[in-house]
Amino acid sequence: MPDSQDSFLLLFFQPVRDVLQDDSVSEILINGPDSIYVERKGRLEKTDARFVSEQALRAAATNVAKNVGRLLDEANPRLDARLPDGSRVHAVIPPLARCGTVVAIRKFSKERLDLDQLIAFGSITPAGANLLDMVVKTRKNVMVSGATSSGKTSVLNVLSSLIPANERILVIEDASELQLQQEHIVSFETRKPDKHGQNEVTIRDLVASALRLRPDRLVIGEIRGGESLDLLQALNTGHDGSMSTIHANSPLDCLFRIETCALLSGIDIPLVALRAQVAAAIDVVVHTARLTDGSRKITHISEVLPLENGEYRMRHLLAYETESINAEGKMVGRHRPGEQPPSFLAEARLLGLEPDPAWQKKS
Repeated sequence: MPDSQDSFLLLFFQPVRDVLQDDSVSEILINGPDSIYVERKGRLEKTDARFVSEQALRAAATNVAKNVGRLLDEANPRLDARLPDGSRVHAVIPPLARCGTVVAIRKFSKERLDLDQLIAFGSITPAGANLLDMVVKTRKNVMVSGATSSGKTSVLNVLSSLIPANERILVIEDASELQLQQEHIVSFETRKPDKHGQNEVTIRDLVASALRLRPDRLVIGEIRGGESLDLLQALNTGHDGSMSTIHANSPLDCLFRIETCALLSGIDIPLVALRAQVAAAIDVVVHTARLTDGSRKITHISEVLPLENGEYRMRHLLAYETESINAEGKMVGRHRPGEQPPSFLAEARLLGLEPDPAWQKKS
């Protein structure tokens, strides 16, 4: 981290100074003053670090909140914020947290991932990378789904890097952490309510503004609630090639989660009509997972098909299958292409994109 950012973090988190400066650490988990864990390469390790007291830890979290313009007190016992270096911090204080103040710091990666690195890490194959490139270049609407810490944001960053440089991208996030690399980017961040519970600006508000600002593509950091319906409306009215992430257990579950979040909008809409909108709006689901050995992979690239008898249908274009676990405890498996090529193969060829040889015999 740059010195100015180091000083900000280390001023408040001296007890975890070493791990904050350790590039191999991706996440710091503070469960009260006496219990601190870190994540390295997908594995959790307990450290010997300690805060001198609960009061010292609480003061550190409160000062971080103040320095980023947020509140952390009895009336606002939860903090969700972005630190100056781009890292993300979430904190919960007692009495909600019974073990003392709980803080999670997800460190900002100074290295921007690309498709080649995902291939090198074993997260995807060259054929899968080629498929993702076709998905983005043919302007398919993409949802990146997965569990917490499965790599959704990293994959969204990689996908966004494939967007042509001449397009206008509007980015909407709760706490800014996406690292888009194009020149024409307009970024928005939500605002929490003030101490009087007023002046909140939600993702729903920002989506409404974004649609009036001539976007070529919308990139929304994460769908959690009623903004899902606003996004569906946008995607079904010509904003092709947009992207977002959502927590889900599988590609099919991703569609049900979008549906459930849309129902939280408070707008009464028949389920069959809502499902029709979901199926029409989302073209491809890219599902991520953190395996038991700590590795992160894109486990599915799945195409959303039209409804059949009111039920969702999907076709897996690529799926990861675990075959064994080796002596070192590493998962051994492979990405297998689906039985049928993507329906947008002809569109890709019109753009001069040729499928990977793995698809040639099926196209």
